Amino acid sequence: MEKAQGIVLRLTRLSDTSLIVHWCTQEAGLLKTVAKGARRPRSPFAGKLDLFLEADLVWVPSRKSELHVLKEVEVIDFRAGLRHSYARTTLAAYFGQLLEQVVEREHPIPELFDLLQRALSYLVREEADRRALLHYERQLAELMGVGHEGLNAGAALERAFGGLPRARADCLALLTDAS
Repeated sequence: MEKAQGIVLRLTRLSDTSLIVHWCTQEAGLLKTVAKGARRPRSPFAGKLDLFLEADLVWVPSRKSELHVLKEVEVIDFRAGLRHSYARTTLAAYFGQLLEQVVEREHPIPELFDLLQRALSYLVREEADRRALLHYERQLAELMGVGHEGLNAGAALERAFGGLPRARADCLALLTDAS
């Protein structure tokens, strides 16, 4: 069994009773786990799997695929403040999608985990705005080694990684400039 601290990026229904949980972890990078029985009312995962929450997790690595078996989850931070506005939730989702697009699976990324953690914590306290989106992209571009002085970070990421998530356009249309 392996352990890590992670943030839930995405939840996908696998069956009537199970979920696929996409994590950004400090120790193992981007990770996919199966939470067997998580959709059952009496599941040990009940109330412990939701978007953007941070948790300590334990999983059994798969020898055949990139889909590992989730065994335990101990929630550290629910980040309930992200659900106070549609803009916050949308921007948080974009942050996760962008990270998934530019990072290789199961490769440790402690500095990118830290960036995501700080960005989500910011959105818990503050309303989402364009400045937050642009700052996240700038920091990500620098950490990935594609950010250059005078070049728009979004354009640099797009050029280096073959595009940006479609959600970016939705975020830009939804968000206002910070005062």
